[in-house]
Amino acid sequence: MYHSFTPLLSLSIIFSILPGLASATWYKEELAIMGTSVSVELWHDKRLQAEKCISLVMNNMRRIDQTMSPYKPDSELSRLNKKAVSKPFKASKELFQLISQANKISDMTRGKFDITYASTGYLYDYRNAVRPDSKKIDVLLPAINYRHIKLTPRKRLVKFNHPNVKIDLGGIAKGHAVDQAIMILKRCGISQALVSAGGDSRIVGDKQGLPWMTGIRHPRDKNGFAVVLPLTDTAISTSGDYERFFIENGKRYHHILNPSSGQPADKSQSVTILGKDATTTDALSTAVFVMGSETGLAFIESLPGIEAIIIDSKGKIHYTSGLLKPKDNNNTSKPD
Repeated sequence: MYHSFTPLLSLSIIFSILPGLASATWYKEELAIMGTSVSVELWHDKRLQAEKCISLVMNNMRRIDQTMSPYKPDSELSRLNKKAVSKPFKASKELFQLISQANKISDMTRGKFDITYASTGYLYDYRNAVRPDSKKIDVLLPAINYRHIKLTPRKRLVKFNHPNVKIDLGGIAKGHAVDQAIMILKRCGISQALVSAGGDSRIVGDKQGLPWMTGIRHPRDKNGFAVVLPLTDTAISTSGDYERFFIENGKRYHHILNPSSGQPADKSQSVTILGKDATTTDALSTAVFVMGSETGLAFIESLPGIEAIIIDSKGKIHYTSGLLKPKDNNNTSKPD
């Protein structure tokens, strides 16, 4: 039902090239951009044109990173976070549209996806196992509410209506970058390609008449797959609790925060969303991760053209009705 794409080792989806299909006309490049591995693989009969198309994609990925990274002090997003509390910030068309889209998805998910999670999220340092204490979170928690973001579309102005608001587009920007890459490749005349930025990927066409075999990483076995899907013409995103995390006193602290608590969401280990565009699947994978399997499945079932595979906090696999039940997995359940 869903069509193809291939993710990367860096986030939650791992792709494998079908044996016997490699040839001089498959061109691939993988670079570290946006804090993750970015990969482009495409089919073309002219080397110079293929290399040019890949270069265009990578340059655009760097541009988006420079615009939307919260870790670069001179990025547009960093400047917005500094200034939008005191006065309206004039945003670029691209950034304004992505913030607007993020807020629409926040409405759709009743706040389970919320880019203001960064109001406490910025205090976590997963590499050094640092987290804010509960008192600090309690002070900042009122700032987590996407409704604090006031948008003036005609002038592209962004204003924060709470003094402690910070936003982070980490749950949607990579999907946006992947979609932008696909647009570039289509303008290049490419009809078979995969673009992946960590756990967000999108496939154009198939792989020389066959689907891309896409594996969803097992959340507790970095070398194993929970599910393998044959896909073509699809966007797919996975959010998992195993990429950026540390364990303290037996508790896992990871980067997917519940906007209601300002602390790591605890109802899921992994959520994979399949759909038409990576911007949407990226954001929805985060939202459903926070919702958990029961609410998340019901929510996705209500959306046309969207499917989900959810691995809950106990490691049990759930899937929406549009996906076939894996015959070799005895720990798989249909939604009620």
